[in-house]
Amino acid sequence: MTSTDLAGPGEPTDATADAPRPAETGRDTAPEYALPLVVRIERNGPPALTDALETAARAVLVLLSDERATGDGVWAAAVRDWEDARIRKVVRRARGAEWRRAEALPGITVRGGSAEVRVFPPVPLDGWPKDLARLQVSGTHLDDPHEPAAPAADAPVLWLNPHLDMSAGKAMAQAGHGAQLAWWELPEAARTAWREAGFPLSVRPAPAHRWPELTRSGLPVVRDAGFTEIAPGNTVVAEGGSRFCPLRRG
Repeated sequence: MTSTDLAGPGEPTDATADAPRPAETGRDTAPEYALPLVVRIERNGPPALTDALETAARAVLVLLSDERATGDGVWAAAVRDWEDARIRKVVRRARGAEWRRAEALPGITVRGGSAEVRVFPPVPLDGWPKDLARLQVSGTHLDDPHEPAAPAADAPVLWLNPHLDMSAGKAMAQAGHGAQLAWWELPEAARTAWREAGFPLSVRPAPAHRWPELTRSGLPVVRDAGFTEIAPGNTVVAEGGSRFCPLRRG
C-alpha cells in the first residue's frame, strides 16, 4: 500500500472546504499529519479491488462525519490540524494478529462486501502508534474476480484517471481524496442525506474518452502532489448521482 497527498490551494482541486484554508506557503510549512487507513488482507481471502476502493472512500466519509471528528469531539483538533496542512492519507495492510492489534486502537472499521478498512484519527507524520507504524505499506496487489457492475445512476461515482497505473493502496488513498472533496463541496442537507443512506458510491476507471471532459466539468478534481508512485496531476473526479450528493457542474 502507499501514501498520497492532495495538492494545496491554487491547484485544480475544485473543492469547497469547511473552513478557510491557509495560503500555500502556510500549508507547506504547517506540521504534517496523515490519515491512517488499514485494509485487512488475509492470505486466503484478499478483498476484491473495487470493493476495497469503495470501502476506503466510505471510511474517509464515516470519519469526517463522526461526532468525534467535529465540533468539540475528541478527534476534532487532530482533524483540523490535518486539514490545515497537505491532506495526506496513508494506506497500510494487516492480517491476523496485526489486524486485531489495529482494531484495538481508537478508530472506525468500515465493511464492504469483501473488504474491511479501519480508519483512524489523523496522526503526526513522526508520531504513528507503534502497532500501525510497523504495518507494511507496499507490495500488495488486488484484483477484481469479476467485472464490476455499472455504477448506480443515483449515487456518486469517483472516476479514476484511466491513464494511470497505481497500486491498490495508492488508488484507495486517491478514492478517499475524491470522497473528501465531494464531502467538502456539499451543503449540510445533502451531507445528511448521503450519510443517512450509508454513503452509497462507486469507484470506477473513467472511460478514456470522457476523462478530459470530466476534468474540465467543474466537478471536484483530485490533483495528487506527486510525492509517491505517480507524477503530479489529476487522479480522480467526483461526479454526483441523481439522488445523493448532487455535485455541481461548471
